Amino acid sequence: MAASLIEGGKKSIFAGYYFHFQPGGKSFVGGGRYMVEPEHLKKIRQEIDYSWTEFHKIIRNKKFAAYYGDLEKGEGMSLSREPKGYEKDNPAIDYIKLKSWVATAELTDADLTGKDLVKKITAAFETLHPLIVFLNRALRE
Repeated sequence: MAASLIEGGKKSIFAGYYFHFQPGGKSFVGGGRYMVEPEHLKKIRQEIDYSWTEFHKIIRNKKFAAYYGDLEKGEGMSLSREPKGYEKDNPAIDYIKLKSWVATAELTDADLTGKDLVKKITAAFETLHPLIVFLNRALRE
């Protein structure tokens, strides 16, 4: 079972929140913007480049780092080279190369049946909120 909370609904262009419930150690909470269309990739990349200091503060925030570590950068999540118009030595290049901007945190099976599940999900979403606002601002412009 999964639930997503996104302005404009499931097919929206905007970033949002996600809860995935799958017993067996496969549950997680998180969000962001996954599999971004080319026209929207440019907007997010440009916003990260122009507002690198702000973006860097969001993803390096102590609470964000404790919950999520970093954005997902696994296989298929990033370009192998920098996109056209960006230099290799850009301080934001690892995030500009991304094709999706997603952060996730595991939930254990014990979390799923614990009294604190709603609190954990709420705290995870609150921690993710500045990133969602940043990404959606880029998509609105």
